[in-house]
Parts: sequence; C-alpha cells; structure tokens
Amino acid sequence: MSDRGGFEALDACVHCGFCLQACPTFLATGDEADSPRGRIELMRALESGELAPDDPAVVVHLDRCLGCRGCEPVCPSGVGYGRGIEAARALLATKRRPAPLARAALWALTTPGPSRIAYRLARMLRATGLPGAVAGWGRLRFAMGMLAATRPVRNAEWGVRSPRVTADSARRTPHSALTTVLLFRGCVMDGLFSHVHDATMRTLEVNGYAVREVPGQVCCGALHAHAGLREEARRLARANVAAFGDGDGDEPVVVNSAGCGAMLKEYGHLVDEARFAARVRDVTELLAARGPRPGAPVDVQVAYDPPCHLLHAQRIADEPYRVLAAIPVLRVVSLPDAAQCCGSAGLFTLLEPAMSRAVLAPKLASLRTASPQVVATGNPGCLMQLGAGLAASGLRAAARHPVELLDESYRAAGYYA
Repeated sequence: MSDRGGFEALDACVHCGFCLQACPTFLATGDEADSPRGRIELMRALESGELAPDDPAVVVHLDRCLGCRGCEPVCPSGVGYGRGIEAARALLATKRRPAPLARAALWALTTPGPSRIAYRLARMLRATGLPGAVAGWGRLRFAMGMLAATRPVRNAEWGVRSPRVTADSARRTPHSALTTVLLFRGCVMDGLFSHVHDATMRTLEVNGYAVREVPGQVCCGALHAHAGLREEARRLARANVAAFGDGDGDEPVVVNSAGCGAMLKEYGHLVDEARFAARVRDVTELLAARGPRPGAPVDVQVAYDPPCHLLHAQRIADEPYRVLAAIPVLRVVSLPDAAQCCGSAGLFTLLEPAMSRAVLAPKLASLRTASPQVVATGNPGCLMQLGAGLAASGLRAAARHPVELLDESYRAAGYYA
C-alpha cells in the first residue's frame, strides 16, 4: 500500500470537467467547490500542506461530498476519487473528531453490544406502526419514515397471494450439486433487514447455492472509513478477514448490501487483503450467474434504482435487471436519473439533511411521474432514504430489495414446498 494513504489515486485528474454533471452536490449547488474537480484541488492542497485540515472552508465542502463515486465511471483518466476522499477525511479526523451525532450513530449502529439493544428497540418501535403514521419531512419525521421503510412488505399488500414458508422448507437442489457460499450479515442489514437475509438464503438455495453462516464477523467498516476513522475500519476489516478465512478459504462471500460489498471488495487497499476481496460477490451477481431460475408471475410495476456503491463502486449494472427479469409479468420502468445518488450515503442523511433532501428531490419527482408500485434497490440506506421520501411525498409505493421480489415469485411458484 502507498505511504500516501490513498491520495495517489487522485494523481490522474486533468481537470477535464467530465465529472461535473455526474456529481449530485454540484448539480444541487452549482458551486465548483462542491464538485469532484473542485474537491480534488482541495484534497491536493491538504496533502501538500497548503491548506490546513481544520480550515472551515475546506471542511464544509469535503463534508458535503456524498461519496457516491458517480464521478468515477465517467472519468476518462481513471481517477480513484473514492480512495482520495477517504484519505482526505482521515486527514481531517486528525484535527477534529467526528460530529457528536456521527459518533452516537456509529456507536449505536455498529458496536456489538449497544447495537443489539438499539436494533431491538427500533424493531419494537417499528412494530407499533407509529413511525409510518408520523413519517414526513423534518428531521424527526423523516427519521421515522426511514425506520418505517425497514419493515417487511408482503406481496399480499398489493393483492398477490402466496403461501407462507420458512428458510428451512425451500425445495433445494440435491446437496452434492450445491455450491457453498458464506453470508455476510453486516450491522444495519442484520438489525433491521433480516427478512432480506432470509430471502437471500431462500433464493440462492433455489438456484443451487448452499448458504453457510459465519460466526465472528463484524461491521464491514464502511461507515467508519467514510467518517475518516481509518484505523477503526482496519480493525474491523482484519476481524472479518479472520472470520471468513483468508489463507485457506475460497468460498464466495455473498453480500446483499451494496455499501458493505463495495467496502469488502476494497479490503485490498485498506488492509492489503486482495485475496479476500476477490471472493466477495453481490447476491445479484451469484443469482445472475445461475440464470436465475424463473419464478411465478408477479403483476407489479417496479422502478429499479441502482445503489451508487453497486453501480459506480462495484460496476454491477446488468445483474439486478436479470434477477428482476426472472419474474414473469413484472414490469420494470426506467427513470431518467436512476444513476444519480438518492442522498442517503451512509450517515450523510443524518449529518447533512438539507443537502441530502436536495439530492433526493429530483428522484422523487421522477418517481411521481413513473408511478411505480415498488421501488427496488439493493442497499439498506437507499431503501430507508427512498422509503422515507416516498412516504413524505405521499407516493404510494414500497421500497424493497430485488431479492425480496424474486423470493415472493418463488413462493408463488411453489419452490418452497
């Protein structure tokens, strides 16, 4: 690993400006300092010492970066903007601690003991139905909408009836033909989206995979790295590499959170574990590799909104569409700004609510025009952000993970006997 800590990834920038129209914050403000090109100049000045890490004019523009990495695919020079912004934030963290709200969120969401309590309380509150009832705009009401968006949604809610099954009752491929994969559970996904893990296991087993649990795994470290807490991120990365087996393991590690997947695939840069990173696969990658097996018709209209860290960071574009294509009758509508960030960006929606909502606004306008019944996306933060935005805007659509839709199709097909 370079002793420049990631700043070397910015060296290829030639200031061409192709990144400007791909940057949600530049489109929202029109300020060059809120664009990738402008921020790269700030980051270079930070590395060289021309600007101080505690300079408020620097901090505000780097803090307002979503880290969506939408600039990377359009860059003709191959600038590694994501690695650069993490290096810059790590440098900023040497002069200031993360904001109190960020520290509280990291503690509550990712620390093993406290997070179990926090998620249990969140699920209890979710079960009352209160978050959905009060969802709206404003910091607290939007947060309630985000929590409401984590609840499991059944196809019966739009008139599709299917039998109830459990993960253990799936009709499996003969055991000798199964390919073993290891499930990465994560923190937010496991705490609030365990139903997506269940759907992941069932749909993978129908397609010839045997999903195995891995004890000892921890948070992927993405939230910490994005906050500049690089050493904490490295500690978590080493724990995961040890849990999943770096030296003797070769089974694919399946992830259903785009943000976690992007982070795990970059452990080669973070802790020099390229072999582990090469094993990581998004669930849609594994399903698409096997077809996936067609299910029963599900008559709904779906808008697929690709998570930034799936589309831009992992460069996975076609596989989610192939998963949805395995569901007969289901109709996928295209949105003109689908590749733009929704404004979630980990803790960004909590720390920079005004910018987050400004980035979300054009996406909600497109969804109002398209009028889908479901908005499908493969990342917990995106599911929560879009779900809260839909509720606040009065749009009657559910935010769901693509594997949930495939799972319901498989239920109706009788694959879970």
